[in-house]
Amino acid sequence: MQDILFYVFAGLVLICGFLVVANPFSRSPVTSAMFLVLTIISLAGLFVLLHAFFLAAVQILVYAGAVMVLFLFVIMLLDLKVEDRRRLKVFSIVTGLGASGAILFMFMRHLLHAPLVGQSATLSEGATIPLGHLLFENYLLPFEVVSVLLLVAMVGVVLLSKKELK
Repeated sequence: MQDILFYVFAGLVLICGFLVVANPFSRSPVTSAMFLVLTIISLAGLFVLLHAFFLAAVQILVYAGAVMVLFLFVIMLLDLKVEDRRRLKVFSIVTGLGASGAILFMFMRHLLHAPLVGQSATLSEGATIPLGHLLFENYLLPFEVVSVLLLVAMVGVVLLSKKELK
């Protein structure tokens, strides 16, 4: 049963994550933000399958709640019409694909050179102190990278929803 739920949640994460970026149903940034909420909720489901109930609750409360409210507030504050949105330029597409390729290359290189057996995190359910030590001692760099990615996403929301500069 857990295997089936894992594949369901993992599939939802991949599908909703793709629909955040390339949404064929609507070009509205609000629709993309709602798909991002579904992606975050699906990730929380994966955390529940790992018996990390605290992380699942934080994922829903902090990311699906607070961060998405901030994104939606910025999107709706700018109140864009369809004809006022920027058009994609070739330079923007090439730069975005180049940055995505560089990130994918670094990720794959790290996966290929990473040791197969790592330090196992044996946490009891609800124990936040060992989780904090694990995050800030062993995984400080990935933790900071996630915070920078969230900042870049916020700046990206503002830039993508800005009107054309004249």
